Amino acid sequence: MATKPEIVIASSNPNKIREFKEMLEPLGFTIKSIADFDNIPAIDENGKTFEENATIKAQTVAQALQVPVLTDDSGLVVPAINGEPGIYSARYAGDHDDEANNQKLLKRLQHADDRNAYFHTSLVVMKPTGEKLHVTGIVSGEILTEPRGENGFGYDPLFYVPTLQKTLAELTDDEKNQVSHRGRALEKLQQVLNDWW
Repeated sequence: MATKPEIVIASSNPNKIREFKEMLEPLGFTIKSIADFDNIPAIDENGKTFEENATIKAQTVAQALQVPVLTDDSGLVVPAINGEPGIYSARYAGDHDDEANNQKLLKRLQHADDRNAYFHTSLVVMKPTGEKLHVTGIVSGEILTEPRGENGFGYDPLFYVPTLQKTLAELTDDEKNQVSHRGRALEKLQQVLNDWW
């Protein structure tokens, strides 16, 4: 029996890795993360877009490990504040400090009438040869004035989805996978990955 293809997720975020495993393992892929390896070079995310940053990460790790790599670059975009926090979402107020990031966002939106926002995900799968597959996903919503829900991370407790009348942090993992930007991008990836492979 042929061994299942292995994909390394270029992230050390346990929440993201869990979401990827839930979506891709049923397709027969073996999922590992960069936490399973020692020789990962430093990654300089100096791109100007989500796709550029995801590509930089994928390329660096695929070349270092000589295995196919899946990476994402995701972020929250709030048009009323010039698209902030955008590609700087994880380090908006401090490196991966969710609480500080949320507080800075609320402060920036203090006097805003327009609280519309969307989450964007760019997913890139890259083979060691440099062959690349790119898909995107978006979920639209609005930013609340205070957090709600316990089941999310990042900006999830502030991000309200009007059609569900809940924040992303009030959804179960299954519900979130169905509507989230990463879930939508992964659905597209599921449709094209086997053919591309």
